[in-house]
Amino acid sequence: MIIDLFSDTQTRPTPGMREAMARAEVGDEQSNSDPTTLALCARVAELLGQEAGLFMPSGTMCNLVSILVHTRPGDEIIVDDQSHIYNTEAAGAAAIGGVSVAPLRTPAGIFAPEAFEAAIRAPARTAPRSSLVSVEQTTSFSGGTVWSLDAMRRIRDIAHERGLMAHIDGARLLNAVVATGIPAADYARGFDSVWLDLSKGLGCPVGAVLCGTEGFIAEAWRWKYRLGGAMRQSGVLAAAGLYALDHHVAELARDNAHIRLLHGAIADLPGLIFDPSAGQSNILCFSVRGLGLTASAFAEACLAQGVRVRAIGAHQIRITTHLDVDRAGIDHATTVIRSMVQEIEARASRAGPH
Repeated sequence: MIIDLFSDTQTRPTPGMREAMARAEVGDEQSNSDPTTLALCARVAELLGQEAGLFMPSGTMCNLVSILVHTRPGDEIIVDDQSHIYNTEAAGAAAIGGVSVAPLRTPAGIFAPEAFEAAIRAPARTAPRSSLVSVEQTTSFSGGTVWSLDAMRRIRDIAHERGLMAHIDGARLLNAVVATGIPAADYARGFDSVWLDLSKGLGCPVGAVLCGTEGFIAEAWRWKYRLGGAMRQSGVLAAAGLYALDHHVAELARDNAHIRLLHGAIADLPGLIFDPSAGQSNILCFSVRGLGLTASAFAEACLAQGVRVRAIGAHQIRITTHLDVDRAGIDHATTVIRSMVQEIEARASRAGPH
């Protein structure tokens, strides 16, 4: 059996979720007559303190549609340099929206409000127009760091003062909520768009819900349709989201706790390098450069012992806990990583200096 810590996208629907999907009342989503989908959108909009919601096939589409609504071709959006929008969404903003992306270099996916303000371009006929800023809560490839409420609000306020729109990539927003106790609506208040992923820690097979004002959602619907995202009897999928909100939110706290356990058990290992902010939610990143290994070699060695982790770049490892990993799985992963690092260090010690 593999302990799969590659991503929280690896979750599988629970028996209860499958039953809820099978019993879902359905209609036609495109004509606003699927009651389960409408119920999910209303539920998430209320959770996020927004006027309306729109069920989407994916978080990638949530980000892209938000960009398409908030910008026009030739504009520029500002994001952190390790964000999904910049790295893993196939340059959709550029390919479909004609929008360029200005990445801010960050140590853990969190950019300072001052750095954001400095990146806003002065109006000029020869320059792109800065039109949107996106905050990723929690960060993903940077290690699950949680943005502070104060920093997010300062980013939002600077954006609005300078004529930009403000967007939250909320793929793991509820992981931040359970880590801090701050309600999701408080994080989202005043932002122009925000979405919640259903297919990561919440354990659904597909889907996300994009929220904002009634006017924003009306325009988002138009882009959803253009991009081929409109569905028919989507209540079968939406039922999974409603079930997850009822039964799986509390499990996110367990996932966060599992990362803290794992982090505490391997933080002292020589050769592993952690950012000071590591271990805040359900993601843990560290460098294996100090072991003299590549990330891919480290990941392959873990997999050979039944633990799947993710190699990012030359030396970065990412571990993500989720609904399908229990305490026994965390203990096994800890044992594998500790024994592997200790063996590498022992071999190096026997070899001596060159």
